[in-house]
Amino acid sequence: MTDVVADEPPKELDVRPIAFYLPQFHPITENDLWWGKGFTEWTNVTKAAPSFPGHYQPHLPTDLGFYDLRLRETRHEQIALAKSYGIHGFCYYYYWFSGRRLLERPLDDMLVDEHSDMPFCLCWANENWSRRWDGAENEILIAQQYRPEDDLEFIRSLEPFLRDPRYIRINGAPLVIVYRPQHLPDAARSLEIWREHCENVGIGPLHLACALTHGNWDHHQFGFDSGVEFPPHNMRAQNLAPKIDFFEQYKGYCPDYSDVAEEYLANRYGPARSVFRGVFPSWDNTARRGANGTVIMNGTPENYEYWLSEAVRRTREEFPGQDRPLFINAWNEWAEGCHLEPDRRYGHKFLEATRRAIAGTALSGWTHVGVPEEARLPPGAPIKHKSWKSRTFRKLRDTITLRTLRKRT
Repeated sequence: MTDVVADEPPKELDVRPIAFYLPQFHPITENDLWWGKGFTEWTNVTKAAPSFPGHYQPHLPTDLGFYDLRLRETRHEQIALAKSYGIHGFCYYYYWFSGRRLLERPLDDMLVDEHSDMPFCLCWANENWSRRWDGAENEILIAQQYRPEDDLEFIRSLEPFLRDPRYIRINGAPLVIVYRPQHLPDAARSLEIWREHCENVGIGPLHLACALTHGNWDHHQFGFDSGVEFPPHNMRAQNLAPKIDFFEQYKGYCPDYSDVAEEYLANRYGPARSVFRGVFPSWDNTARRGANGTVIMNGTPENYEYWLSEAVRRTREEFPGQDRPLFINAWNEWAEGCHLEPDRRYGHKFLEATRRAIAGTALSGWTHVGVPEEARLPPGAPIKHKSWKSRTFRKLRDTITLRTLRKRT
């Protein structure tokens, strides 16, 4: 195992950093069928290539290597590394489709492994799986059905996890997160069934939170106890792509890290609006989406450190004296260029930034902003960006115009 050298984190934290954890780093039968024999998340990661000068792709691991989550030794190394830099726990994605689970092996083995001594909670990734990575978004691989019996079956499937002493709690109540509350046919009824069942079987009250994704900023409308910020969702920042010197035609979105972070830092919370803040270290999903991807410029350790430190500070100001989680997206989303795990460019720098941000950073602002000089489109050069938004707006405009003409005639 890799030796981990880091300062000891504070023993008592009023803000607990929790990192989202993707369990797709091992082969499963379904992915073999859908994507080819031996597919794991590393398949996408290693095929990535730069899209413009200075573009950091591919993201390749160092300390932990191209690991396989079927091995306990891998998870033990991850836990030791995360804890040594101040990460309080992992939030595992839970893939459940009307009684059928996917990517369950690392999670189930963690549950029975007493040496996996890391606090954890679960986020139900209640989305359909489709072929959106290769452009066929309408081809559903496995769907959420939301049958009448699913509410009870789902919460029963969580029981072994909710009873575990490592499970993360809010004021004594196990924390359960739902990724897409908008998809629940009757969210209030689902939550009622989950709460009632857990009370009846002796688990007690639940703390139910929903991720603030896909345009949703309001957890109250669905009946949840709290919301979880989930950047980079809900971005409105300027697209810098027209200013970038792409190698080939690019159709994606390239906002600046500081602009995205400032949008989130502008949110104000308190007892009447209980939302757990979230940050991300960097973001670049071109490994999955290619020229349709999103590259957030300047996702550097320094910028991440400043954002995380501000999120910690504001959490303490808005909820003084409270013990609250703060979510980091993510521990190991390698195909989205979004990971704290060490890589070949930055090594441990994102982890070191995490530790400093929690303890109190010396940074007072953004270190890197705008399009880096080496990536800038030369004056007079043709723009190689074709915005998907402009195509969508034109299509919408044409549709509205056609409907108007039909009404007039």
